[in-house]
Amino acid sequence: MKKMLFFLSSSLLLLASCQKHSEGGGVYEGPKQNFQGGKAWTVLQTDKDGHPSKLAITIDAAALATLDPGAGESHEGDELSLKFHPKASAITPFTHALLEWNPHGHEPAGIYDKPHFDFHFYIQSEADRRAIPPYELDSSKFLNYPPAAYLPATYFTVPGGVPEMGTHWVDATSPELNGQLFTQTFLYGTYDGKVTFYEPMITKAFIDANTSFQRSIPQPAKYQQSGYYPTTIELRKESGVLTVALEGFVYRTAS
Repeated sequence: MKKMLFFLSSSLLLLASCQKHSEGGGVYEGPKQNFQGGKAWTVLQTDKDGHPSKLAITIDAAALATLDPGAGESHEGDELSLKFHPKASAITPFTHALLEWNPHGHEPAGIYDKPHFDFHFYIQSEADRRAIPPYELDSSKFLNYPPAAYLPATYFTVPGGVPEMGTHWVDATSPELNGQLFTQTFLYGTYDGKVTFYEPMITKAFIDANTSFQRSIPQPAKYQQSGYYPTTIELRKESGVLTVALEGFVYRTAS
């Protein structure tokens, strides 16, 4: 009888534990892929109601320890398209991510020419993104901007456009555009009249110096499609593993 009671008590505890786990939300990882000398992948975290609470790109310690130093102009493996778990696209507007390591930074010189990561979270499909041509061949869709209300009021375009990415928009109030050193910033991307990506951009020096960091995301007045959109980003580094996440998701209605 005691054994039976013990078995029943253990079973009830196990059941309660499973229920608590399911009620507390879930964690859904995308496939791990080779990046530099290690791995990178995506993570979706949901709350107890199944709503998104975190959508992240994770880079392991081995990748961070073997970053390409950039001896030449272009390097294989500095850019990686990452898949989300299928659940991510079902509950957020985001379809995939593009992780880019820039060992020499990029233009404009004197501002973004520091070693840094670009963390692109794409709303546009991967197929449509890859079809974006060089700006010099066809600039028409780069220059087809969404109406102003779909971007934060302080944002303006970077001249030109990037193939397989789109047009980049920067925040005029960002410290690096006002005489300070570039450490981290937040960009928006567009193409052919639509907002197509969200992009935290963070220097290697800032990542090395910080184990955690949070900031708000400037918000537009309107959204082109209904869904859950982030209001903050978080950087977290634990045991050498880096996670950069979109957080603070709020449901927005298209207007």
